[in-house]
Amino acid sequence: MGLVVSDDGWRMPDWLWVRIEPVLPAPPLHPLGCHRPRVPDRDAMDAILLVLRTGMQWNALNATGICSSSSAHRRFQEWEQAGVFHEIWRQGLVEYDKVVGIDWAWLAADGAMTKAPLGGPKTGPNPTDRAKKGRNVRFSARERGSRSGWRTTAPTATTSRSSSRP
Repeated sequence: MGLVVSDDGWRMPDWLWVRIEPVLPAPPLHPLGCHRPRVPDRDAMDAILLVLRTGMQWNALNATGICSSSSAHRRFQEWEQAGVFHEIWRQGLVEYDKVVGIDWAWLAADGAMTKAPLGGPKTGPNPTDRAKKGRNVRFSARERGSRSGWRTTAPTATTSRSSSRP
């Protein structure tokens, strides 16, 4: 069907699948009781993990042959809403704490919001800045002092349609 015909190193190992499978919810019942068979859960999880690890687009899954992009994305949304990925993460932390140990007394969070590197006058004005040069042409049929209704003004933050009516 696709490019991937055997284990290519991106597939989930058996020991991991044994840990994940019990966390998955039961498949929802179809309202009519008849539909195409669901993609196997393991194939869907392989496809989801491939997208998450590589950053590839969901639609690129169609070329891999693991499962269709729509099936994988639908299953991802279904499992995310059911809390599957949160539970997998929680179980991973618990297991890591047992094996290695997590020093819960010392935790840190980091973040930064800064200007873009290499920014400055070379980058030019912000395109949304209302102090840009140029002119602003507006049409108002009721504008006083204008026969045509057109008026030209310098662009400013307070430039708006004329609220004064004759």
